[in-house]
Amino acid sequence: MAIATGFGLGLVAPFAPGTVGSIPGVLLAFAVCRLPLFLQFPAALGFTLLAIPVCDRAEKLLGIKDDGRICADEWLLFPIAVLGLPLASLSWGWIFVFFTVVRLIDIIKPPPCRRLQNIPGGRGIVIDDFVANIYALGVNWVLYLSLA
Repeated sequence: MAIATGFGLGLVAPFAPGTVGSIPGVLLAFAVCRLPLFLQFPAALGFTLLAIPVCDRAEKLLGIKDDGRICADEWLLFPIAVLGLPLASLSWGWIFVFFTVVRLIDIIKPPPCRRLQNIPGGRGIVIDDFVANIYALGVNWVLYLSLA
């Protein structure tokens, strides 16, 4: 449950528990982005695969489909949204922008994200965030290349 709730952040947030619970993902993204690019992709995939059973188990324990307090799907997948970006050498302003892009896309849930949530269990909890983070990766790279 600790991993599933972003080390409890998803439990204590009175509103937007997914956003607050996503904060550990920033630290995880810093760690992943320090790896060579060819290792960033398997690391991000590994965290994605880890999120599935974590979210599945938490959903069963909480008894609510895709409970908002479950945020492992947000924070474990955040590194996807910054793959290849020079995160360690960027200002905190950039980190805030990248984080905000991910959260907005996850909240808006462009197609097919919303429909993918209907898949049962941990796979359904994670897959919409996986697609949302792929979208965010594209947006983040466009922003970085346009404004940096």
